[in-house]
Amino acid sequence: MMKIKLFCISCIFLSFWVGSVSAKEFKSPNQGEVKADSTGYIVRVGEMAPDFTVTLTDGRTVALSSLRGKVVMLQFTASWCSVCRKEMPFIESDIWQKHKENNEFMLIGVDRDEPLDKVVEFGKSVKVTYPLGLDPGANIYSKYALRDSGITRNVLIDRDGRIVKLTRLYNEPEFASLVQKIDVMLKK
Repeated sequence: MMKIKLFCISCIFLSFWVGSVSAKEFKSPNQGEVKADSTGYIVRVGEMAPDFTVTLTDGRTVALSSLRGKVVMLQFTASWCSVCRKEMPFIESDIWQKHKENNEFMLIGVDRDEPLDKVVEFGKSVKVTYPLGLDPGANIYSKYALRDSGITRNVLIDRDGRIVKLTRLYNEPEFASLVQKIDVMLKK
């Protein structure tokens, strides 16, 4: 009987302890303790955007750091994401078609953990012409958000490489503010 009481007390203590540790905190061997915001982002507005190199579906590789001097938008996406499928045509029409000829702008859709053939087919199915890149293992994604947090996500980066806007999911007012922010940044 004493063992059962001790076991129950241990369970109660453990449940309080586990409850006090945020699910939004984890330890990374490279980064130490990282805290995510309520949407799963581990980066913040004002911080330098973590650098990475992505392979685009056409075979070119692009390092984010090589885009300094440009306004850059990253869209984290995947073919299985219904919200991404809803948002991508708006990214295509309201952002990419408007600014694709502007040498001071770059947009990359970073497809989370899917093979090349699936990403190419996905781009065709949602009728986007902006560059899509491959993110095997979600290694690029995990520099910006908790690996198991959801998508769609947009990260807007200024010419100096600093994050100026973060969005999550798709809602019209937030998307409109993203479009407006890009327009303003490209007029400077």
